[in-house]
Amino acid sequence: MDLSKIKKIYMIGVKGVGMTMLGQFLAANGAEVSGSDGPEKYMTDEVLAKAGIKVTEHFAVLNIPKDADLIIYSTAYNKKTNIEVAAALAGKIKTLTYAEALGEIFNQKYGIAVVGSHGKTTTTAWLGYVMKMAGLEPSVMVGAQVPQFDGCSLIGGLDYLVIEADEYQNKLKNYQPKAVILNNIDYDHPDFFPTEEDYKNVFIEFIKKIPSKGFLVANFDDPIIKKIAQVNCHGKVITYAINEAADYVAYDIKNNNGQQYFKVKLGVEDVDDTDNEAKAEELGDFSIKLAGRHNILNALAVIAACVELNIELFKIRKYLEEFTGTARRMQVLGEFRGATVIDDYAHHPTEIKATIEAVRQKYGGRKLVVVFHPHTFSRTKALFDGFAKSFGQVDELIIIDIYGSARERQGGVHSWDLVEKIKINNQTSGIKQEVKYISTLAECEKYLRGHAGRDDIVVLMGAGDIFRVGENLVKE
Repeated sequence: MDLSKIKKIYMIGVKGVGMTMLGQFLAANGAEVSGSDGPEKYMTDEVLAKAGIKVTEHFAVLNIPKDADLIIYSTAYNKKTNIEVAAALAGKIKTLTYAEALGEIFNQKYGIAVVGSHGKTTTTAWLGYVMKMAGLEPSVMVGAQVPQFDGCSLIGGLDYLVIEADEYQNKLKNYQPKAVILNNIDYDHPDFFPTEEDYKNVFIEFIKKIPSKGFLVANFDDPIIKKIAQVNCHGKVITYAINEAADYVAYDIKNNNGQQYFKVKLGVEDVDDTDNEAKAEELGDFSIKLAGRHNILNALAVIAACVELNIELFKIRKYLEEFTGTARRMQVLGEFRGATVIDDYAHHPTEIKATIEAVRQKYGGRKLVVVFHPHTFSRTKALFDGFAKSFGQVDELIIIDIYGSARERQGGVHSWDLVEKIKINNQTSGIKQEVKYISTLAECEKYLRGHAGRDDIVVLMGAGDIFRVGENLVKE
């Protein structure tokens, strides 16, 4: 696909985070971009407006410009569920899925893909920020707003393109990477991947595509990655960890005044071998603004990739510390009557535990109220026991109705079932916790208005539209 010849692009389902990042990138490269979606308000609306992308908030065949050069559609829809997709696929205008279009662009560049079950958004934005500030002029596409990018994308002047690459529906099959950061492998998307083996194999097949002159940055704290990385990658494998032997090892981790501090050793083969530890090269002290152990791992991945890209260490250290994070990842929205209101995208048991641990690390013993909005019926059902055991450090927990999104409307499990399971687990484990089921966002907002106390930490958690509650609260 020659972008210089594509002047007018129409995007169906443009409000999705991936579609938005792609749309902003295409618009910044000179294309006239418009699109359609439903009337619901999302956090991407602001990015689309800033990018000058006109959005029609309903679906109709007449929305599609007759003179469009390209139609891109979100795979949240298909020809059976969306009249615009059906018309596009039956028409004469070139039509691609989101992943196909992104692959067309990515494969023409020195493509660096950030993949894994968790941490993709933060790691992609962080790597892109350090590369930009160090003068590498990358283009970057991230599945969330990044305040330091003024949107979801960066437009660079050279050949580097860093993307957040989503494994859902095996979108990875469309990308030919020169380099990959693999954060973790933790079973997800059961509506598409029937088994854990199916899910793992998508990542194995992806890292097999790395060329001999390319590289893989692999998290060796993850036991699955430790088994699959070196036997499947044809390029250079660079490893990082906190508790395991690796090329880059973080240690002496401390927290002070909202910052995390740690040291990094290079070339540790055996963390229990004191003689070997003495030989390891010290890379020195680092600090980051982001809380949580998981962000130490994300930072290590960025450090390792940047060293491989020949960025000087003093620049890596400086710009790593400057990074402030992305939207919907422990994002402080503001205050409501003295309570701190935080929005977080966590929607998998592992992410929930990591976020809660990070909130506890940052805010200590203040009362922690979490509102969880489960995302998709299939995920809630498949990971049910994991969800039920994820909230042990929370003082008050509210579960609202499952957000099915465009993928699902119903199926096999209800939020009330999760509430009951959490109560049983708490009783068995001796956890004292107030657990409530509240059906809707409006009812939840009303409850918080009457019950949120001064100095409480209120975390609104989920991949759906739970953030709306927080936005309404802090407007006061």
